[in-house]
Amino acid sequence: MGDRVNKAIEAFAKGLPVCVFDSEFREGETDLLFSGAKITEENIRQLRKECGGLLFLAVASEIGEMFKLPYLQDLYDESILNDKYPLLQELSTNDLQYDTKSAFTLSINHRDTYTGITDTDRCLTTRRFAELSNELLKEKCGFESAIKKLGGEFRTPGHIPVCLEQKGGLDTREGHTELAVALARLANEPPVVIGAEMLQPDGSAALSVDDAKIWAEERGILFLTGDEIKKMIRGD
Repeated sequence: MGDRVNKAIEAFAKGLPVCVFDSEFREGETDLLFSGAKITEENIRQLRKECGGLLFLAVASEIGEMFKLPYLQDLYDESILNDKYPLLQELSTNDLQYDTKSAFTLSINHRDTYTGITDTDRCLTTRRFAELSNELLKEKCGFESAIKKLGGEFRTPGHIPVCLEQKGGLDTREGHTELAVALARLANEPPVVIGAEMLQPDGSAALSVDDAKIWAEERGILFLTGDEIKKMIRGD
């Protein structure tokens, strides 16, 4: 197992995709993941055409702290917003079957995009967000400067939904957001990962883990489980 996991980490560091299955006890889904810093238009096209689920950007908690990114669930539960927009209270996310809290934060487009939805546009938004975030983390950029630089290049809402890792990572939450960020850290990549959920061809359900393994094997893509990533982090 260790050799296969190491090969998956090496592949991810080279910009190649890795399939990650979370758990039968959670979403029961396999996501196809790429390093955000090495994403290409062809990669975006593969996510869009071969997966079927939502394209999302998983980002590390330290990036969230640097920009003070709000969880949308927390933002929409703010009393001042509920008073002004009562519909938000009616639509409150209080019934997730697989978790206690959604990982979604803001959605973004790079300011150099047009609509933001094309493969070219989504590639630019993803790659540049990864590059900028990594640059600012290395500089230990302060909040005011960081948000100015972010706002200079990006707008919201956009066509790349961002999911924010819970502080503490996999010790706190075991979702695909945390697994994706953990994989990036293991690969010494910027902790910004683009992915999409894999669905059945008719879109009726998540692709079964067995079918996802076959799909990955046919394409030479390495397949990991959440448990394998957690064991690698612990050094088991």
